[in-house]
Amino acid sequence: MSELFSEAKIESSSDTASKEIRVDDTLDKKFDDIDQDIDDFVYSEETERIFTQLDHDAENFEPHGNYLQRLMATEFKINFNNASRMIAFLAAFASMAAILAGVDQSIISGATIGMEKDLQLTSSQQSLVSSLTPLGATFGSLGISFLTKYFGRKGAIIWACILYTIGGGLCAGSRSYHMMYAGRFFLGLGIGVEGGVVCVYVAECVPPRIRGSLVSLYQFNIALGEVLGFAIAAIFYEVKGGWRYMVGSSVVFSTIVLIGLLFLPESPRYLALNGRIAEAWSVWKRLRDVTKRENKIEFLQMRQAAIEEEQRVKSETRWQQWGEIFLIPRNRRGLVHGVIMIALGQLVGANGILYYLSTLMSHIGFSEKNSVFMSLVGGGSLLVGTIPGVLLMDKFGRRTWSMMIIGLFTGLVLVGVGYLIPLDKNLPAAEGVYLTGIIVYMLSNGSYACLTWVIPSECFDLRTRSLGMSICSGTLYLMAFIITYNFNRMQAAMTYTGVTLGFYGGIAFLGFIYQLCFMPETKNRTLEEIDEIFSLPVSSIFKENISNLKKGIISGNI
Repeated sequence: MSELFSEAKIESSSDTASKEIRVDDTLDKKFDDIDQDIDDFVYSEETERIFTQLDHDAENFEPHGNYLQRLMATEFKINFNNASRMIAFLAAFASMAAILAGVDQSIISGATIGMEKDLQLTSSQQSLVSSLTPLGATFGSLGISFLTKYFGRKGAIIWACILYTIGGGLCAGSRSYHMMYAGRFFLGLGIGVEGGVVCVYVAECVPPRIRGSLVSLYQFNIALGEVLGFAIAAIFYEVKGGWRYMVGSSVVFSTIVLIGLLFLPESPRYLALNGRIAEAWSVWKRLRDVTKRENKIEFLQMRQAAIEEEQRVKSETRWQQWGEIFLIPRNRRGLVHGVIMIALGQLVGANGILYYLSTLMSHIGFSEKNSVFMSLVGGGSLLVGTIPGVLLMDKFGRRTWSMMIIGLFTGLVLVGVGYLIPLDKNLPAAEGVYLTGIIVYMLSNGSYACLTWVIPSECFDLRTRSLGMSICSGTLYLMAFIITYNFNRMQAAMTYTGVTLGFYGGIAFLGFIYQLCFMPETKNRTLEEIDEIFSLPVSSIFKENISNLKKGIISGNI
């Protein structure tokens, strides 16, 4: 512990503030070890002097950065009776940014019907309108490093809200498809930034014991946003020019989130990493009960980890950091597995079906009006399916939960069969089979989507997790773009049954085989144990999985 205190500098270092902003996942391990450290820790007078000085500096620190950086860091402080309420407020408002992404994914489905007529969109232009958002998100994810470096976690989320607002305004006021293209791309930029920063911001602020639950709010809010998007589409469907209100609703949600962010602090770990210790301590006192010794020790552990990360970043070039993830076999195996899992979440048709759900409903025989209203069934099923994914995944394990892909396949089969039933002869049967398929698909997708975010976060070692997650996020949005942009072309070439049952269903089947044979179980394993798993050859993981399957079949457990 003496080394810990010797590293706990209380002065802000100006040159540290200019270093690249990165918070290494070493912090997680150190937090996991806090309880052990407390047992051996002796609280000394020197420690008290450190915190006395920190208290003094926290009241007198100077604003950091240029005018724009200070503007982005603006905070109207709210004083709660206890730190847990501040934590709940922070997690709730920060996670609300995910609602923006969810609303966009679903609302375009209803808006496309009216937009297609008013803007006279061709099939190709309609595809581009839907797909430009995930394409913009791909580029937005590339800007995360720059934004967090110069504006912090909170500042990056504020920029995402600004991009959302610009995009929503352009979409609502579109007079041509060119203007709509620009609006959709700006919305995508916001999604890309927000998607890569919100979970990190929440994880860096909340206590370790509830970090998993609060970070999981992000996926839940995406599903909630999708339901709200379908509801908004239903409300404005019969309004003249209602599609403008639908796509412009992003401005309302982004404004609400932006206002909430003005009452939230910057991540204390971001501040500590940049040598702004006094500011970090000021925020920490609002997020923790600092009368408890373990919370003070946690702060010093955080500072020590930040110093170690600074030293590591100084000794490596950007190319060396990228090289580690591709050239070291253990990291490469983790990257391949993470990319496959997050790509599967898109290649089974998730965004394609969501973006075109109202259109798909109309093709099965529902009227245009009813197709918009019936889209709520799909969105509601997705939201309900997310709840068990958040609450029960750790209980059943990753491999067991990955079998939700069977539900996806079953739903796609029913949807494909629904399209084969002649509408002129048996419309109720066609609609019934189709709706059943959509419900089964969305329920399964809600749970499976949680897994495709959890797996990549576990695949990488402490040194490469941040970069690995960035690559996985970029893959997610790139796959979403490919699926949505080519959806109309695929259905024209393959028919609706061919797309849902043949292509998406085929990918789901291949994903099932991959997970059965090559997916390791990481339930209840420490990061070090997971490192050992990915240090093994792929053949070893395959042999263990097959052996366990044989044992399960023989014992009757499968």
